[in-house]
Amino acid sequence: MEPLNHLASFVQSAEGGSFSAAARRLGLTPAAVSKNVARLEARLGVRLFQRSTRRLTLTEGGERFLAQIGPALATLQDAVAGLDTDDGQPAGTLKVSMGQAFGREHVLPLMGDFLARYPAILPDWHFDNQQVDLVGEGFDAAIGGGIELSAGLVARELARIHVVAVASPAYMKGRKRPRHPSELAALDTLLRRSSPTGRLRGWTLRHAARGEEVTVELPHPRAIFNDPEAIAQATRMGLGAAMLPMPFVERGLRDGELLRLLPEWYQDAGAVWLYYPSKKLLPPKTRVFIDFVLARFRQEQFAQRMQVG
Repeated sequence: MEPLNHLASFVQSAEGGSFSAAARRLGLTPAAVSKNVARLEARLGVRLFQRSTRRLTLTEGGERFLAQIGPALATLQDAVAGLDTDDGQPAGTLKVSMGQAFGREHVLPLMGDFLARYPAILPDWHFDNQQVDLVGEGFDAAIGGGIELSAGLVARELARIHVVAVASPAYMKGRKRPRHPSELAALDTLLRRSSPTGRLRGWTLRHAARGEEVTVELPHPRAIFNDPEAIAQATRMGLGAAMLPMPFVERGLRDGELLRLLPEWYQDAGAVWLYYPSKKLLPPKTRVFIDFVLARFRQEQFAQRMQVG
């Protein structure tokens, strides 16, 4: 039987389309992966890939071999991963990607309890607002939104996120509270510029009960930022009113640093998800992390806190 590392190098190269992608997944160098595949081809007497400078393409023989060995290899790797314990406790490095502000505010506070329960796990947490290739970059899990749900991934919804109108008490002192979204235009507004497109994000609000939608025209903003954290800070400083996702303002609303304007109106920003590879037998470190996050977010009524009403 061929060594598992030779078979893993072949399968990961086929799935990732390159030796470099396989190397990132396996924690090897591209040269090592290439050598493993070459040894496998020599042993089988079959050319598995057509190689080009840009991409690997499976040969007909390679496609047949992948179909035969892929599921069996996954089962073997899951069985090995199931033994990844220390004295019966889940162990190993847990590589997780999450948004910067969201991770610091809502996930990092859970780390103390998680480590107390699973001391043999080493968190390797990446705080990054860029989307990641969960499988290709070797992540055990990710928390956020917008990751393409390709074959091999599972997504569990943590909450729908509402965007709400807020301002500081100092800013609103002496000013009339808006009673309708159209009245927001009378305030100094802090707008967000989309980093990918460069466009200003408009304000369209929906009434929670009636379903009515109103788009607010804001031709003269007070300031423009491309970062919601900066907008939240500017709002707390009393520079104007803003529309911000609940994860960025919930603490400020609770502590009285911010006021909720138009409590019955909101904008839907989609959901925040917990992503992980869809394996029959997840490594214990990943399984306990998933169960821990889902349980804590449910206990703390996170989904309810992120929405109007």
